[in-house]
Amino acid sequence: MSRKGRARRNSDCTSGGPRPVVRAPHRSQPAEGADQAFVIGVLTNAADFARARAWGISDAPDFERYLTDAAELLADALERFETVRARMFHPQDFEEFCLLNGLDPAEPGARDRYLVNPALQTQLLAYQGEELAGDFVPRLVRARENGLTLCHVDLLLDGGLYEGAGERDEDHARWVRAAYQRGGEVFRRMLVGAGAGVYELRLRMDAPGGRLTAAARVLQWEDGVVRINDEDLELVCAVLCAGLALELPGVAVLHGSQGSAASCGEYLPASWAWSSGGADWAPADRPVSLDGVAAKPGYSLGTVC
Repeated sequence: MSRKGRARRNSDCTSGGPRPVVRAPHRSQPAEGADQAFVIGVLTNAADFARARAWGISDAPDFERYLTDAAELLADALERFETVRARMFHPQDFEEFCLLNGLDPAEPGARDRYLVNPALQTQLLAYQGEELAGDFVPRLVRARENGLTLCHVDLLLDGGLYEGAGERDEDHARWVRAAYQRGGEVFRRMLVGAGAGVYELRLRMDAPGGRLTAAARVLQWEDGVVRINDEDLELVCAVLCAGLALELPGVAVLHGSQGSAASCGEYLPASWAWSSGGADWAPADRPVSLDGVAAKPGYSLGTVC
């Protein structure tokens, strides 16, 4: 690495050097114009950092220094690679992965294999220069949780969410795609009916193997433009898809502040609830409390264009 006159450091993050968890699984020096990808696993809290040190992942003196080193590596990667992605490095997940595959967790190669494991690709986030210790680390934690839920949904849909079953059964794939589109339309109508404001959607479906849950923060402007993290949107639509496809009972709450700067900064507290018996979503028949959030029955989604 040669950036702004600084000497190049060892890019092998799995070594004992003062660098984060893993190195890029591809060449450290991408060919000119090549579409190269850099993937890194990031420890997200001090307890995980302490647990992972036994594997020689980092010799940083503390978690704060570790995050500083990780941020420097990511900044360098943005300059040298076409795509930079990160995921939470979860020690327990890593230990179980090594046990299942007969790997030594202290070997750098084990960490590389853990990172690029296809079953965990749903946990990856694109990194675009965000402050690591600010919003990005909590997003990594949520991405792991979201990824586990997405795997559960895909299992319930017999591989249909990621078209694992599509090659064998096109009818099945079309059925899942239709349910996914219906789920996205349900979410769109909830937001259109709410209007401009800052909201959070909380969603829960009762499913075989355990509840499916999703949460997403949404900022909606007066012109209908919506800001939402891609990974949260994917999760909400996937959970709604599973509920509609398999006719699972569920409840959704949209709450937050309704209003906009265009209305002289006048914001009003708002909270709505819907329920589903499986086939469709309708206003809840009574007030609902979900994860400690109280909500009144919502508006009819059928009247929202």
